[in-house]
Amino acid sequence: MIILASGSPRRKELLSLITEDFKIIPADIDETADKNIELMKQPQYLAENKARYIFESGHKNDIVIGSDTGVFIDGKMLGKPDNAENAKQMLEELSGRKHKVITGCSIISKDKCVSFSEETIVEFYKLSNKEIDEYIATNEPMDKAGAYGIQGKGATLVKRIDGDYYNVVGLPVGALKRKLEEF
Repeated sequence: MIILASGSPRRKELLSLITEDFKIIPADIDETADKNIELMKQPQYLAENKARYIFESGHKNDIVIGSDTGVFIDGKMLGKPDNAENAKQMLEELSGRKHKVITGCSIISKDKCVSFSEETIVEFYKLSNKEIDEYIATNEPMDKAGAYGIQGKGATLVKRIDGDYYNVVGLPVGALKRKLEEF
């Protein structure tokens, strides 16, 4: 059985593009990366922690997939906003600029563990204060890294991307399918 160690409805939808035969068991872990982990490697580190947590919690005969997505700009990672003001700060920082979206994935079975990261460059339009405020009012930014969802109303903020669209949504579907074939 394949287990997705995530409660994200977006990841569930994306994994269903690869297989319908899986179940969801969210990994209820602390999502703070160890300070010794290089910033750009933190999503992969957290993905492996999520997968390992579920694997070790009674699922050692299953294939467990963990995933974590980070938005990176100016040498820092933007997580999910704590509140509307925090979301506004993030969107102002991303406005008119390029940033990296890195999704780390980890697949663990009794035989092996494969972890990898996928990177996509996203460029935002220059956003007005009104545009930012209207987007925040939708409440869409509140549970998303970097305070936007490219698959929703946040698509109106994005000028272009270079890389895997699904990676920005939260799961690099093509790369994950190929890695799963190794299992």
